[in-house]
Amino acid sequence: MNKAVKWMLVIAGSLVALIVIAVAVLPMVIDVEKYKPQIEQQVIKATGRPFKLGGDLKPSFFPWIGVRLSDLHLGNPSGFKEKDFVSVESFEVRVKLLPLLSRNIEVKRFVMNKPVIVLEKRKDGKGGWEDLGQPAGKSPGQAKEKPAPASTGELPIKGLLVGEFSITNGMIVWIDEAGGVRKEVKDIDLVMTDVSFDKPIGVAFSALADQKPVKLNGSIGPLGAQPGKIPVPLELAIRLFNELDVKLTGRIDPSVTPAKFDLAVNVAEFSPRKIMDQLGRKLPLETADDKVLDAVAVSLKLKGTPENVVVSEGKLKLDDSQATFSVQASEFDKPNLKVDLTLDRIDLDRYLPPPAKDKAGADTSKQTPTDAASQKTDYTPLRRLVMDARFKAGELKVKKASMQNLEVRVRARNGIIQMDPLKVDLYKGNIAGTGTVNVQKDKPATAMEVAINGIQAGQLIKDVMAKELIEGALAAEIGLNFTGDAPDLIRHTLSGKGDLRFNDGAIVGIDLASMVRNVQTAFGLAQTPSEKPRTDFAELQVPFTITSGLFKTDASRLASPLIRVLATGSADLAKETLNFRVEPKFVATIQGQGDTTAQRSGIIVPVMVSGSFASPTFKPDLQSILGQQLDQPLPDKETLKKMVPSKEETNKLLQDGVKGLLKGLGNQ
Repeated sequence: MNKAVKWMLVIAGSLVALIVIAVAVLPMVIDVEKYKPQIEQQVIKATGRPFKLGGDLKPSFFPWIGVRLSDLHLGNPSGFKEKDFVSVESFEVRVKLLPLLSRNIEVKRFVMNKPVIVLEKRKDGKGGWEDLGQPAGKSPGQAKEKPAPASTGELPIKGLLVGEFSITNGMIVWIDEAGGVRKEVKDIDLVMTDVSFDKPIGVAFSALADQKPVKLNGSIGPLGAQPGKIPVPLELAIRLFNELDVKLTGRIDPSVTPAKFDLAVNVAEFSPRKIMDQLGRKLPLETADDKVLDAVAVSLKLKGTPENVVVSEGKLKLDDSQATFSVQASEFDKPNLKVDLTLDRIDLDRYLPPPAKDKAGADTSKQTPTDAASQKTDYTPLRRLVMDARFKAGELKVKKASMQNLEVRVRARNGIIQMDPLKVDLYKGNIAGTGTVNVQKDKPATAMEVAINGIQAGQLIKDVMAKELIEGALAAEIGLNFTGDAPDLIRHTLSGKGDLRFNDGAIVGIDLASMVRNVQTAFGLAQTPSEKPRTDFAELQVPFTITSGLFKTDASRLASPLIRVLATGSADLAKETLNFRVEPKFVATIQGQGDTTAQRSGIIVPVMVSGSFASPTFKPDLQSILGQQLDQPLPDKETLKKMVPSKEETNKLLQDGVKGLLKGLGNQ
């Protein structure tokens, strides 16, 4: 028995020795170089691309089975300028032999040096990466091979352990022949440590993208004994251009379909302006203030699947503004969005484009396009959009107007966008309204209802227009609708009605009392007063209708202690022309808004307002003055001549007066 065991051990030892000797001698006695053409032909057959092994092929068999290759070249199809699709200077992999018998993979080295991938796109749009893997000699229209048996979902290995894994000095080149674009990502280095199923895998990646550094560090895993069957934790830090730092922590769950993710994203404060400067590009939008977009930071939680994303606990810093937000997004082909954004304060004037200048340096920001068709907008994305968005802002400034407590809800579905409610406080008053925009047709149709209460109009106009035109507390109810998005079309289609009411205010720039007493004073021909002319009033009411761009008022009236004014007429918003008759009456009462007496004694001096918006003209209706029935006897002929200027004098007075009046208004 002992002899049998002894001989068995001797035989086994001899076999092991023979195997070791054979493995050690095989590389010496086998000429592996003669197999290079066969290897090349097999790669060509599998990829349908030219393939060349330019360097030596050096195998190893024990205790690590491996191979070292050099000077590999996988070519592009014919018709491309770049010869190689992929090239590798050297590649080496070594795997321990004996653990393979138990389906455990132990990799000593996996090293790739100077891999280069060239992604070339020809002028006809065809890319060099297309049809990769199409076997040589076969076209896409030929019969396909029988599909491989369905996978059981289990890996063919039990364990994985990699000692050294690195890719060094890599490069990716993007070439677009049609656009004349060539981009390079070079100095690509990837090192992975502790590569196994039961430990977090360390990842260190770096590269230069257009000479700008990109880095990624962190860990992924552990993957688990059955990768893809359990959630995978990750913790990554990304640094771009030495300016942008992004941290991702959380996990991805590939065990379900679709895969789920639960991540925390933190973007440290950065300057978009500095990043664009490093890239040698301008910001995609020009801002009136070149100091904005200099400090941005974002943090949020991202959860869901590729088909349904939920953003929660969002925080945004934008220069001096702070915001919180949440987003739910699904059906990305539409998309379907639910958004909630709360902002503490923002001055939008700093972010809006500066006024456009023409060649002479004039402000052209208010010029309208002459060809509305050239401004045609594609509303297809808005027709698909499904959205429910709420926006709140504590303080808001836009077009120099200051607002507080803005609240708006916007809902969109089937091409109909609704704003309800729309609320905002401004200038000691508030605005509440609703609006609807219908983009189901090529030209949008807009309808809006607005209620204004107690706004101090003087300060609002002064801030927005830098002028002093009217003062008082404004209350209004306005309903408007129009079609189109070009200013010309809006003016032609604008319709609706409203009622404007100003209380306890003044018209600045015109003294109606002087109009009654003295034409020369009224139209600015007298000595310039030390203060701006003004007409104080207790109430100014302007009811109006607009039909296809024609503004009409039949009973606009002003009430003050000494003046009653009735205005009727129209304004063509499309042609920008005026046609009004203003009838002021100088009355002997100090009653104000509460005085309801329709007829008051006094001299009525009607004024005709005509011309264009840019150059209005004011003419007293002299014939109406002479035709009035006055309470006192008419003066004699000579006295009347002295009171009423001649036609020539009147025309000259009016022309000079209007010029002076408009100049005064323009300088306010």
